Amino acid sequence: MKQITLLFLLLVQSAIAQNSLFNQVEAKNIGPTIMSGRVVDLAVNPNNPTEFYVAYATGGLWYTNNNGTSFSPVLDSAETVNCGSVTVDWNSGTIWVGTGEVNASRSSYAGVGVLKSLDKGKTWENLGLKDSHHISRIWVNPSNLNEIVVAAVGHLYTTNKERGIYKSIDGGKSWKQTLFVAEDTGIIDLVVSKNNPKIMFAASWQKDRKAWHFDGDGEKSGIYKSEDGGTTWQLVTPKESGFPANEGVGRIGLAMFNENVIYAVLDNQNKRPKAVSKNKLTVMLSSPGADIMEISSKELNNALKESGFRDKYRAENIKNWIADNHMEPKDVLKFLSDANKALFETEVIGCEVYKSEDGGKSWKKANQNYIDDMFYTYGYYFANISGR
Repeated sequence: MKQITLLFLLLVQSAIAQNSLFNQVEAKNIGPTIMSGRVVDLAVNPNNPTEFYVAYATGGLWYTNNNGTSFSPVLDSAETVNCGSVTVDWNSGTIWVGTGEVNASRSSYAGVGVLKSLDKGKTWENLGLKDSHHISRIWVNPSNLNEIVVAAVGHLYTTNKERGIYKSIDGGKSWKQTLFVAEDTGIIDLVVSKNNPKIMFAASWQKDRKAWHFDGDGEKSGIYKSEDGGTTWQLVTPKESGFPANEGVGRIGLAMFNENVIYAVLDNQNKRPKAVSKNKLTVMLSSPGADIMEISSKELNNALKESGFRDKYRAENIKNWIADNHMEPKDVLKFLSDANKALFETEVIGCEVYKSEDGGKSWKKANQNYIDDMFYTYGYYFANISGR
């Protein structure tokens, strides 16, 4: 009887184990890993917008033909999954990937040059420019797939010579550097006229990234124009052009409406004018005989928030400092006045949009007021513009 009972219990235990919810849980690798959530480029079929490729910073290239309902990876067999740009010839299905993310973050990993696939991502061929590390744009002449123009940003942490504009007329077997600005200045954007592919504009970007510091602007940043399909280039943003030309010029994004109308979005790191800000806090603190303890907490908090002070500087905290004798009222007033003044004096211009209506000969600023709440300190990440 005991043997039968034991056998029964073993069978019940086995049945429970087989039907356990834990059997449905599969082990998954949770690390180590690197970030891949940033979309860096799209290539959309103009005749069928439900079909497109999505390039990720460090997550490879993905394909969908059902408007994103499902995706399939197409770069897994390549040398790298670090992407900076993607271009597709939809007639032949040929794919070109410029590897290496072009956003200058500490987690922007280098690539291996230009990759090409003739079979929709099953196999890949490396076309060179391996030392460019980060490729921002690839243009392929739709009438002649052997004519390719590549915009290379160059190394992220160090200077190097393989950056600028490269052109190939033999499908990538050989390359000629047609635009080189400097060893610390690469090309971050490239636009080509749809009606006349001889007309091109390229944006140069001077930057210096360190693990502990980033300087994302310089006088070598500017806009260049080519009228011969990228063979020769001319700077179209000298000081007299109307476009900023100084050490505060950061990343530039380009868009073409036609050969004459070009738009540029600029991360302008020049400082805003040092005008005294007549906001609530300035007026409040500069009033004769001002006593911070007599100002209502609600009124003071509104003024502090308007002036950009963080949670640490709330009315209740400030008044507690005074009540606990950690700070005299006059010292608080002086501290807040100085901090408020410094806050507004050190703020950068930030996002600006410029427009040329004469093919890049002259430029005018399109925005009259500051475009706040757009870039903050990350204009080097999002300086892109699109126009139709």
